[in-house]
Amino acid sequence: MSLFLISFFLIYGSIHLYTYLKIRTAMATGPLASLLLILFMAVMVLAPISVRVAERYNFDLAAHVLSWAGYIWMGVLFLFFSAAILFDLYRFLLWMGGWVTQKDLSYLAPSYRLSFYIPLVFSIVVCLYGYFEALNVRVERVVLRSPKIPQSLGKVTVAQISDVHLGLIIRQGRLARILEKVRESNPDVLVSTGDLVDGQINHLEGLAEMLKEIQPKFGKYAVTGNHEYYAGLEQALAFTEKAGFTILRGEGCTAGDVINIAGVDDPAGLGFGRLQGGPEKEILSSLPPDKFTLFLKHRPLADRDSLGFFDLQASGHTHSGQIFPFTLFIWMVYPEESGLTRLGHTFLYVSRGTGTWGPPIRFLAPPEVTLYEIHHDRTSR
Repeated sequence: MSLFLISFFLIYGSIHLYTYLKIRTAMATGPLASLLLILFMAVMVLAPISVRVAERYNFDLAAHVLSWAGYIWMGVLFLFFSAAILFDLYRFLLWMGGWVTQKDLSYLAPSYRLSFYIPLVFSIVVCLYGYFEALNVRVERVVLRSPKIPQSLGKVTVAQISDVHLGLIIRQGRLARILEKVRESNPDVLVSTGDLVDGQINHLEGLAEMLKEIQPKFGKYAVTGNHEYYAGLEQALAFTEKAGFTILRGEGCTAGDVINIAGVDDPAGLGFGRLQGGPEKEILSSLPPDKFTLFLKHRPLADRDSLGFFDLQASGHTHSGQIFPFTLFIWMVYPEESGLTRLGHTFLYVSRGTGTWGPPIRFLAPPEVTLYEIHHDRTSR
């Protein structure tokens, strides 16, 4: 965790320094304006830590203000940096072209002011759009067929929420939008594939009760994500259980005597000494093989030894990048960053996530509630 924080602040601080230099170049700020800008950026760099400290000591108003200001700034800054770096790349290519051809190509380059204001306007407009995109939760329907679904039922429906990140920003209003989509789907089973909560969760009054109102006929199941550990595992588990979920920590069960559901802890538990359960293959192989097996795993990584022992792995974690072009970096770590992938005779589905982490915005990665419709089909394998 400490290595993560060091890396985060080195990268985040460097982006702030880059932006500061861009502003100085474009606007020629005076000493006082430069000092105020440095102080503002220092506060923003430290905002993610300051929010947690304010929460811990019950400075609720300060925590809310800092979280909204700090995370919206984070979104604007990332988008500005992504656009501005393209202008710098273009300038570099012009310089290289001039060096190769021995010609002055600088007249083709936009001015420094224009190279600042175009990315600035772009980032603000995208953030405004992304705020509303994050509120527009979609239902993604995934149709599967299996002979393991009882013919008498015809089909079983499973709704998946993932990466909701209930906390200072995702509260009653946003949760109500999510649960409205779940109710409209009327699933037989509801599952949460990790990161249901985020941060210090001792002030989530009423949210567990909202979740508890959803009562599918075959039950509700959840697994831990990395943020359950960051928030405090005992509190996170207590909240999830209060919300009516059965938490699967390296174990499986048969829901409604219809489908098998198994789940494992997120690997973040290793760093906290709180990982529970044995090898995936051992857990999955203990379940009735004649029933459809749904495997809940927060991170979208399939264990080769487990292939063939589950029919569908439902995962999340990636948010599909949440804000493009961060999607490209996520893809380098998790090639299956969203959607359905076939793995031999089994499937992996990666949710784009239902809430947001950090900036309360999404761009080209809309939030989703996933609805799996698993139909009986005796000819399928």
